[in-house]
Amino acid sequence: MKFRVERDVLAEAVTWVARGLPARPPVPVLAGILLQADEDGTLTLSAFDYEVSARITVAADVAESGTVLVLGRLLADISRNLPARPIDVSTEGSKVQVTCGSSRFSLLMMPADDYPTLPTSPEASGSVDGHLFTQAVAQVSVAADRGDTLPILTGVRVEIEGDTMTLLATDRYRLAMRELHWNPTSTDASHVVLIPARTLSDTARSLGASGSIDVALGTAAGGDGLVGFEAGQRRSTTRLLDGEYPKVSSIFPTTSETEAVVSTAELVEAVKRVALVAERNTPIRLRFSDGQVTIEAGAGDDAQASEAVESRLTGPEIEIAFNPTYLLDGLGAVGTPFSRISFTQSSRPAVLSGQAEEDGDADTSYRYVLMPVRFAS
Repeated sequence: MKFRVERDVLAEAVTWVARGLPARPPVPVLAGILLQADEDGTLTLSAFDYEVSARITVAADVAESGTVLVLGRLLADISRNLPARPIDVSTEGSKVQVTCGSSRFSLLMMPADDYPTLPTSPEASGSVDGHLFTQAVAQVSVAADRGDTLPILTGVRVEIEGDTMTLLATDRYRLAMRELHWNPTSTDASHVVLIPARTLSDTARSLGASGSIDVALGTAAGGDGLVGFEAGQRRSTTRLLDGEYPKVSSIFPTTSETEAVVSTAELVEAVKRVALVAERNTPIRLRFSDGQVTIEAGAGDDAQASEAVESRLTGPEIEIAFNPTYLLDGLGAVGTPFSRISFTQSSRPAVLSGQAEEDGDADTSYRYVLMPVRFAS
């Protein structure tokens, strides 16, 4: 094998493929990146750990086609640190020679025959706007469980009905749901999949800048139990989580007694300041009254703090307590200048949604449900 490729092109490609390499691979070959040079002037880089696959094709000046397997993270580190000049890669015996200017590296060739067969390239079931999808995944994945006691809750539930995509995640203390429009290849598209939240976040972030992302579901994803994503020359597949997701949509309150509209940025800053005195896992109290919300933390002999923020209230006054981290996660995900918080009573879940203007309508395409914390008697 022998090819020449631009430094920035190789560095970006290797970095993207290597991001999913396992830190402690169960078998040594899974730490490798597969390089396939074709005489048609393309270089394809692939990685696969039986859960997630990543593949990217870039332009290269190929003198001799071939396939080699080399240590992925090492190749990523080398390509990032080489001078901004063309890189020559060739095989010599059992070594892969990487030359750039006067820099020369010899990498050990790993046994490519032992490398697992990658899932076939997914066929698109539809496409979604890259920026919109990245934002939606970020808004929802904040509520996914980060522990491993209930693996099913570490996923994001993606439901497709026609041209509507609904993303949902919960860790039992909060629940986030986002609806968005996508363009299915078939008008009667109907799918429900459960995708690991961390992998989905990484994929959305790395592909979102491409403008449009093709999504492959069901048999089109390249294998049973897979979901596929493609943008530009980047393709990835992810193994889905197994199991029945709990029926959580009933948690959404259907009515509200009290609604408060508050500046998102002002409330975030106030909660951050007041929460400084809240010991670990200690709730902060919010008292919504006419014209303002008062945020308090600490009691008795402990350190205490309070701050008031302007607020527009509709309905009776209410006092409620929340975990400050969970509240900040929701306010950070809303992404609008104002936030609307709807309450039924202080012991029932509250719903957070965004709105562009103080006296405008709520944007219910994103809803974040937060369970309150009981007051200490």
